[in-house]
Amino acid sequence: MSAIKLDKTDLNILDCMQRNAKYTTQEIADMSNLSQSPCWRRINRLEESGVIKKHVTLLDSRQLGFDLIVFATVNLTAQGRNNLEAFEREVKKFPQVVECYTMAGNWDYMLKIVALSIRQYEVFVREKLLQLDHVGEVHSHIAVTEIKNTTELPLELAE
Repeated sequence: MSAIKLDKTDLNILDCMQRNAKYTTQEIADMSNLSQSPCWRRINRLEESGVIKKHVTLLDSRQLGFDLIVFATVNLTAQGRNNLEAFEREVKKFPQVVECYTMAGNWDYMLKIVALSIRQYEVFVREKLLQLDHVGEVHSHIAVTEIKNTTELPLELAE
């Protein structure tokens, strides 16, 4: 839950922005039935509050040659706070790890890893991931077909 109160206009602005970060403030204002200045103030408030984290360009990984997407589950040999923090610090340094989550259940972490090939992934696992202190198990789950991949949040559920 966000720390600030969001109304339907805020949610509409956020929806416009998450669909296309190239929209101008005027275009967002028009789609939100606002004038440009109040729209800009709302966007600024959403940025300052941290609801809007950053503006990015989404790249097509396949067109750039990243044909392999792997979801790797990781268990550590010991789960003390220092071990968890050390693992998290190190995994953040690996550019091929594009997402990392702590997990409830059988696994300590779930990583989403991109690679150009299965060989490149294997080298990463052997030479980087398994070299980290306290990594006990790594299980690889290779994505075969991408059915849905979006960064858009279902803002209609936030109302």
